[in-house]
Amino acid sequence: MIIATIGPIRMNSNSTDMIETAWTIQSANAAHEAAKISCFEIVEAAFARANDPGGEGSRTFRALREDAARGEAQTQDRLRAAGCIASPLAGLPVSIKDNIDFAGEPTRGGTKLLEGAQPARADAAVVARLKAAGAVIVGRTNMSELAFSGLGTNPFYGTPANPFDRATRRIPGGSSSGAAISVTDGMAIAALGTDTGGSVRIPAALTGLTGFKPTQARVPRDGVLPLSTLLDCIGPLAAALPDCALLDSILAADPTPLPAIGERLRFCTADDYMLDGADETVLAAYDAAKQILLRANAEITPLPRGAFDEIRDYNRRGTYSNVEAWERYGELIRARPRHIDPRIAERILRGANIAPADIETNTCERARMMARFEQAMLSFDALIAPTVPIIAPRIADVESDDGFRRANALILRNPMTANLLDAPSLTIPCHGPGKAPVGLMLTGVRMSDRRLLAVGIELEILLATR
Repeated sequence: MIIATIGPIRMNSNSTDMIETAWTIQSANAAHEAAKISCFEIVEAAFARANDPGGEGSRTFRALREDAARGEAQTQDRLRAAGCIASPLAGLPVSIKDNIDFAGEPTRGGTKLLEGAQPARADAAVVARLKAAGAVIVGRTNMSELAFSGLGTNPFYGTPANPFDRATRRIPGGSSSGAAISVTDGMAIAALGTDTGGSVRIPAALTGLTGFKPTQARVPRDGVLPLSTLLDCIGPLAAALPDCALLDSILAADPTPLPAIGERLRFCTADDYMLDGADETVLAAYDAAKQILLRANAEITPLPRGAFDEIRDYNRRGTYSNVEAWERYGELIRARPRHIDPRIAERILRGANIAPADIETNTCERARMMARFEQAMLSFDALIAPTVPIIAPRIADVESDDGFRRANALILRNPMTANLLDAPSLTIPCHGPGKAPVGLMLTGVRMSDRRLLAVGIELEILLATR
């Protein structure tokens, strides 16, 4: 069995230095083809890490599929030996979030409110597509309750610590917290998360991974527990953006090759909005990333001030997620208030008092903002910004109500713009070696997903050479 080489990030528990290895879907396939490792050994190594009593596995997973996954990996090894490879993902371990249906298992959304949920009768559409591609689903990952927080904390099932600084235990980001840690700690080679206001990109950015939120219509949401039907998206987290691109082609059933990007890249910024409240570490990493792009002959132009002013009023009036979560869970929370984090309950119960006129205003202003953005983006390849304006705070610093509210609002602010725009958006690491993880977010226009991924891969390569 080979264990030591598996996983994109290894941590020294006495240090904040991250030691990265290049374990991606591509390198796993290369190792398999060279007969250096089998799919079974990769999956076995993932479970060894998930079950390590000194690791984060118990806080990362809600459930593991050990026997079934081992058998599936052995089947894929036999198929590979016979030359039958469904996709580069065949036989490799992938985790799924606890709000995604897997036939025969309950979908509990990371909350005690749904502990009595009946087993799903069928796989979610995205799970069915992963299975058809030969992926081995190793387990269901922990998450912020009902996907309604960007921090990734969970007082009932534990909060997996960010790999950057395990000594002081920093948040992983949410809501796809377990998804991110399953990848950083080598318990999966990629993870499936959901993103309603940044819940794929936030944990990816805060832990040094890549993550991708597609245009909503491209990836089916059947069999996924909703938070907001207007904003929910399903996307991948992985160690490298080409892996996210591969997962996107599977999840969207879109075999379109990534286009070649040969011309000068043109980016826009909204720094008057996106940098408000940013910490010095993020500001320095973002500025360094922009300098790298400029030296590579990219063009960077600020949008007119106020490009996202509507979002402040949207949050003040109340959000789509507030309203829809109240409609689904409000009465259950009132009946069982001890079965949910009161900070999450507070956000959901707010939906009871949002007037229909406010939602109508939100919809009109959203349409206005989307039209303005899409017109502006005719001149640019992507909007760039820090994915999250601060590095991951310590878990202890968000345990108070005020600390939770302040950090949650700030961490969600930048990525939620893409959800309200129904725009594809991705995050790639832009921090220097040994520094706290910082993500660079790229946002395109609706249905430009494959081109945006191609642009992101170019930038990922550029930033990795810093």
